[in-house]
Amino acid sequence: MIKLQNLSVRRGIRLLFESVNLTINPGKKVGLTGANGTGKSSLFALLQDKLHADHGSVSFPPHWVTAHVAQETPAVDASALDYALQGDAEYVTLQTALAKAETDHDGAKQSELHDQLAAIDGYTARSRAGRLLHGLGFKAEQELLPVTSFSGGWRMRLNLAQALMCRSDLLLLDEPTNHLDLEAVYWLEEWLRNYQGTLILISHDRDFLDRVVTQVCHIEQQGIKSYTGNYSAFELARAEHLANQQAAHQKQQREIAHIRSYVTRFKAQATKARQAQSRIKALERMELIAPAHVDSPFHFQFYPPSRLTAPLLSLDKIAVGYGDTPLLSGIKLSLAPGDRIGLLGPNGAGKSTLIKLIAGELPPLQGKRKEAKDIRIAYFAQHQLEQLYVEDSPVKHIQRLNPMASEAECRNFVGGFGFHGDDALAPVGPFSGGEKARLVLALLVYQKPAVLLLDEPTNHLDLEMRLALTMALQDFEGALMVVSHDRHLLRTVADDLWLVSDGQAKVFDGDLDDYRQWVANKDKPVKTAETNTPSVNKKKGDRRTAAQARQKLQPLRNSVKKAEQHMEKLQQTLSELEQQLADTSLYAAESKDRLKALLAEQAKAKSALETIEMDWLEASEALEQAQSA
Repeated sequence: MIKLQNLSVRRGIRLLFESVNLTINPGKKVGLTGANGTGKSSLFALLQDKLHADHGSVSFPPHWVTAHVAQETPAVDASALDYALQGDAEYVTLQTALAKAETDHDGAKQSELHDQLAAIDGYTARSRAGRLLHGLGFKAEQELLPVTSFSGGWRMRLNLAQALMCRSDLLLLDEPTNHLDLEAVYWLEEWLRNYQGTLILISHDRDFLDRVVTQVCHIEQQGIKSYTGNYSAFELARAEHLANQQAAHQKQQREIAHIRSYVTRFKAQATKARQAQSRIKALERMELIAPAHVDSPFHFQFYPPSRLTAPLLSLDKIAVGYGDTPLLSGIKLSLAPGDRIGLLGPNGAGKSTLIKLIAGELPPLQGKRKEAKDIRIAYFAQHQLEQLYVEDSPVKHIQRLNPMASEAECRNFVGGFGFHGDDALAPVGPFSGGEKARLVLALLVYQKPAVLLLDEPTNHLDLEMRLALTMALQDFEGALMVVSHDRHLLRTVADDLWLVSDGQAKVFDGDLDDYRQWVANKDKPVKTAETNTPSVNKKKGDRRTAAQARQKLQPLRNSVKKAEQHMEKLQQTLSELEQQLADTSLYAAESKDRLKALLAEQAKAKSALETIEMDWLEASEALEQAQSA
C-alpha cells in the first residue's frame, strides 16, 4: 500500500502539504483532484522520488514497478512499435541479453533467457504493443513509422502507450486524455478499468473519472481528504460539506437558482428526444453539485452577439480538403441562432477541417459557403494559444480589441477568467497552457460572436473552468459548433450531434451512448452482403426520414428557443427589481418617485412576461404536436 505519514512539503515559500496522513490500498483506482497549484504534480514527483518531503514520509513496497507518462519524447528513429515496447524494461533487457547470447553462440544462456521471456509473456509483447497503439488511434501502417515522423500530440500518445506497456504495480497518469479523441478515450477507459495495479489519475474529464476511479483524493487547504466512490460521489459529498458553511450559503443559493432555471426551461419542452432528456438529467445533477463549486474563481457569461440573423451561415453541396483532394464532400448545413451542434467522428475523419471551413480559414473545393452580413465568427483552436502576444498582459490583449476600454474595465472582465491582481498585468509568455486557453476564451467572449466554433476547448482547462464554460454556453444566443472529447460538455451544451465519417458530415441519430456503441461496432466485419443490405438500407431510410423531420421542426424549435431566451431575460429583470424593491429606504417619503418608477417597471416586465409565456406555450404545443405526428 501507499502511505503518507505526517507529510509536509514546501515549494519555495509556498506550503503545499502540512501534516498529511493518507493510505491508498493496493489495486485502488484513485482520482487526484484539486485546484491548479495545490500540489497534484508535486505529489506525483514525491511518488517518483523526484521530490523529497520537508517532514514526514511517503512509502510503498520497494519491489513495486512505477510507470508514468514522459512529458518529452526523444527524437529517435525507432519505430512507433519499438518505442512502445521500450515501456517493458524487463522485456527489453532480456531481448538485449538474448541477442548477445546468440552472437556468442551460448546455447545454455539462450535457453535460460527463453525461459525467462516465456515467464513474463514476452513472446506476445509485440502483439500487446500493437493492440495498445491501435487502441490509441494508430493505424497498422503507422506502427512501423519512425517516432520522428509524428507530431507533438501523436508523440504524447506514444509516451502513453509506453507507460501502459510497462507491467507496473503503480501507474501515474496526469491528464492522459488531453491529446486523445473520443474513440481513444473510450478505449483507455476500458483498459484502465481492467488494470490490475494501483492507479493514481489526475484528470479534469469528469465522465472519464466517473467511469474509472473508485476513490477520490482531494487536495485543498494544504491537506488531502479521501472520498470513497467515483467523482460524482465526491462532488455530492463535498457539496454537503460546503453547504454547512454559512459564509458560502448565499452564493450557493444563487448558483442553484441559476442552474434550476435551466432545468425548468428544458423540462417545460416536454420533449421525448434522448439528447434533450440526457441534458435535463445532467442539469439536474448540476443543481445537486453546485455547492461543491461555490469557491470557483471563474464566473463569466457571453455578451449578446453584435448582430444576429437567420441563417447565420449556410453550406451547400460543399467539398473541402487539402490540395485538390476532398476530405469531405456533399456537405449541406444551415446554422441559425440557437443551434448547438456537437461533432463526433474518428480521428482524422475531418471534424477540425469542417470547423476550419465554417470559420473561413479553409476555402471550399466546390459548392457554396454563404455567410450572413456583418456577423462575427469566433474560432477556438489549440494553435491559437501560440498566437498570443507573449509580451502583452491579459489586460493589454483586451485593449488590443478595444483601445477605448479602461484598465479597470479590462481587469474586471479578465477577472471572471481567473486573472486577478498581478496576473492581469503580467506578460502571458510564461503562462501555463490552461492560463493561455482561458485567455483565448476571454478574447472570443469579448468579441460578441454570432457563431462560436470550439475545437477541443477543454484541453488544459481544470474542472472549475470547464464548469464555468459549460454554464456560460447555456446562455449563448448565437450558433455553437463544438468538437470535444469531454462528454460532459457535449452532453450539456449540444442539442444536435453530427457524425463526421467516411467522407461525409451528417446528423447522428442518437446520443453519446449510441455513439459509444457505434464506435464499438464500426470495425466489426459485415457477415454477408445479402443478409445485411436490407437492414442497412432500412437504417439509411430511417435516418433520412428523421433528418427530414428535424428540418421541418427547426422553425418551431427556433420559436421555442427565442421565447425561452426572452422569458429568461424578463425573469432576471424581475428578480433584480424585486431585490431593489426589498430596500426599506425606498419607502421613505423622499424616495417616492423612485419607488413609483420601480413599481411601474415591475408591472411592465410582468405584463411582457405573461405575453411571452403565452407565445412560448403556443410554440411548445405546436412543436409537441408536430413531434407526435
